[in-house]
Amino acid sequence: MPPALHQLPVYAPGSRRLHVVIETPKGSRNKLAFDPELGFFKLMGVLPEGSSFPYDFGFVPSTLADDGDPLDVLLLMDAATYPGVVVEARLIGVLEAEQPEDGQPQRNDRLLAVAAESRLHRHLHDLGDLTPQLLHEIEHFFHSYNEAKGQPFRIVRRSGKKRAEELVHKAAAQAQP
Repeated sequence: MPPALHQLPVYAPGSRRLHVVIETPKGSRNKLAFDPELGFFKLMGVLPEGSSFPYDFGFVPSTLADDGDPLDVLLLMDAATYPGVVVEARLIGVLEAEQPEDGQPQRNDRLLAVAAESRLHRHLHDLGDLTPQLLHEIEHFFHSYNEAKGQPFRIVRRSGKKRAEELVHKAAAQAQP
């Protein structure tokens, strides 16, 4: 039997392409999340009218971030896909962020990646390749998404590909039994 989505390898075999499991498609107001106990996707919330995910959103399997979940990924690609699709991607950076948990700051980083087969975004290789406007809009989405849930969200720093890769290695090591 093949592994469950959350247990797939971090990287595609024989490459440095990251596996990203899509949970919420670009353009969706519904926030979906994979529930490993059920083996299915659950509706976790609905964004306010006029709001939607700017790109596909998902996670890196076989990782455990500081918030106790797999690492989150915002995936830039040419068109929306579907929950449960596994996309090979390359990291371009990370928004290192904090959210309060029980009154204490909790890290909840957002990796930024580009689908390996993307045509529109093939020129993006590091965070500095994003236009300042696009980076601002991505950050604004995360702020407004969390604000709508009544949760503060603070970006601690923007970091490039190298730091994003360090965070993936750390989270993969934390996920090991």
